[in-house]
This record gives sequence, C-alpha cells and structure tokens, in this order.
Amino acid sequence: MTAPLRVSHVALLRPRDSEDPPGALVQLCLDYRLPPPAAGMRHFFGDFAAFRLKWERHGEFDDFSVYRTGIDPDRPFAEPAIDALPRGWLETLPGETIAAVHVSVLADDGRWDDRDAPARAFDSTEVLGARVGDGAGAAYTDLRLGTDGFSRFLLVDRSLTTRQTGREVQRLIELEVYRLMAMLGFARARSVASELDSVEHALAELVGQLESAAVEDEPTLLRSITHLAATVERLSATSSFRFAASRAYQALVWQRGSELREERLPGMQTITGFLSRRFGPAMAYCESVSGRMQSSAERIARASSLLRTRVEIERERQNQEMLAAMNRRALLQLRLQQTVEGLSVAAITYYATGLVGYLFKGAKGAGLAINADLATGLAVVPIALVVAFGVRHIRHSIRKRLLQGPASAID
Repeated sequence: MTAPLRVSHVALLRPRDSEDPPGALVQLCLDYRLPPPAAGMRHFFGDFAAFRLKWERHGEFDDFSVYRTGIDPDRPFAEPAIDALPRGWLETLPGETIAAVHVSVLADDGRWDDRDAPARAFDSTEVLGARVGDGAGAAYTDLRLGTDGFSRFLLVDRSLTTRQTGREVQRLIELEVYRLMAMLGFARARSVASELDSVEHALAELVGQLESAAVEDEPTLLRSITHLAATVERLSATSSFRFAASRAYQALVWQRGSELREERLPGMQTITGFLSRRFGPAMAYCESVSGRMQSSAERIARASSLLRTRVEIERERQNQEMLAAMNRRALLQLRLQQTVEGLSVAAITYYATGLVGYLFKGAKGAGLAINADLATGLAVVPIALVVAFGVRHIRHSIRKRLLQGPASAID
C-alpha cells in the first residue's frame, strides 16, 4: 500500500446458513464483468477499476475491505472508500455488522507533529496516538463511532515502505475487529453474572439447610440442588465457547498492539495504553465470571456429595433396622417352628399309637393272649422316639439341600 490511500473495512457475523462465497459478492463480480470467486473459496481480491475489494472468511465472521487511492489531506475522512461500492450493496450482505473501520493513509507533510492537527482531522480533543513501526509512521484514532457507524484511524507515512504500510493498516484494522469480537464475551458475562448471583444465593441457603434438615426434607433438597446443577450446566454450555473465543481474540488484540511498536507522542495517550485501561478490565471481568461459573459448579458438586452421603447414611441406618427386624422375625419363626415341631411329634405319636392300639385289639380278638391296653401304653414311648428322630432327619435333609444350592434343593 502506498499513501495517499483510503481503506474501509466491514466485519460481519456470519449466519450459519450463509453461502460460500456470498451471493452478493458473486453478483457484484458479474456486474463488473470480473471472474467471481469459485464455490468453496474463502478468500477473494479483485480490482474493480474505481476500487479494489478484498473478502476473507474467518471462523465466526466475514470481512470486506475496500481500497481507493487519493485523499484530501485537510478532510481525510470526508469521502471514505466504502462510498465507491454500489448504493445499497452492503445491505445485501448476510450477517450482522460487528466492526466497521475507516483507515486513511497520508504522506507526512510536516504538520502532524502538531497535536492540534489530529484533533482537527477527528474533530475531537480526545485523540489517541503514537509513533508506530519504530518511528517510521504515526497512528491516530478517537475509537469512537462516526455518524455512519464506522470508527476511524489515521496513519501518517513518514518513511514506511509499501509492505510496512500494508502491515500497519492491517494491524490497525485487526486491532479494532478483534477488540469488538472479544467484547461479545463481555455482554454474555454480564448476563451470566446476574444468574450466578441467584444460583450462589440459593446454594448458600441450601447448604445452611443441610445442617438441620429433617429426613423427610431430603427429597426437596435433592430436587433443589439438581435444579441448581442444571442451571450452572446450562450457563456453562451456552457460555464456554464465547468466553474461550474472547480469550483468543484478546490475545490477538495484545499481539497486534505489540506489533505496532508504539512510541509515545507528547501529550497523547497511546492506543494500547488506552486499551489496557478500558479493554483489559472488561476481559478480566469475563475471566472472573468464567471462574465463578466453574467455582459454582464445584460447590454444587460438593453440596450434592454431602447430601448423597447423608442419604446413604440414613439408608444404611434403615437397612440395619430392617435387618434387625428380620433377625427378630427369624428368631420368632424358629421358636414357632420348634413349637410346631413338638406339636407335630405329639400329634403323629397320638395317631400312630391309635393305629397300633387297633392292631393289638385285632390280635386279641383273633385269639392271641394280649393285653391290648397294656401293649398300646408300652408302644407310646418307642413310637414317640421314632417320630421325633424321623422329623429331625427330614429337617436336616431339607437344610442340607438348601445349603447346597437352588438346583440341589429343586432336585
């Protein structure tokens, strides 16, 4: 690039369904009878005679740069390069404008060392400026949007080569674009911070309730802590990318600022010095909100762990009580079983003795010299012993099968 030169740059947040390349750019090339960019291209540079146009596709945005030679030194921003585009063409581009910059490049005529000259060019007394490129040039800006929505930079060429001029213009543009892209995270951080305030307040109350809550309150506490965890997870899912992107854009801003190699001008604040006082705290706020979000997630996890431990302890206590009740019932069943077993021996002995008595009476009736009553009485003891041993044998046999396993018991 060679002074005098006018550059206008527009960065648009790209819609998800945008064409590649944009249809408006293809149509512009056809209208000027230039070869349009092929499908799938992510970069285009064309000479349209009255102006040059560059299009680049980045990760989140598209940018368009318009270049025109010639400039009025007394009114460096009077006729920006963007005016060379067909009327209404910018409105046909898809996406939302995130950054718009005018850069005017002038050759040094000796008057820009005066502090009043940049102030007149920007019609403002609050102008930032510094020597750049190790003193080979000087850059000025007020970092304010004009009536057309564009911010403005003035680059004075003192001894810049054409390559240096191009690099300095590109750095100034990228400094503004990446700054505004990074600030997207600041808006998101303010929204997330208000929700985190509610989450942290609710979490503090919930942890306080854990100390004295009754057992019947635990389901309610569990629902509350699950709701808080879901809220923080939603905030993290919708904000993590934006905060990470802001960190990346912030690093690019500081990198471009250092590449300018600024030297202070008398009575002026440098561009990077201003950014460190205004832009830096905004990015620090984003980092603090990101840290709060992670800290809230960890605190909720700890509270959930405490509640889970409390529920498990209560469950173990209930299980112990249940096992103790089962042991008592088993002991009662054993006592009942032993009682029933004794009654069963007595009943079986009674009926067996009756049968034996009938046998003895039958034998007496058949002519045998038997005292039926005496014989029946003497048979009671052996019958009782046989029945008792028989019941005991059956019980031990069943127990043995059960201990050997379900298959053996079924067999």
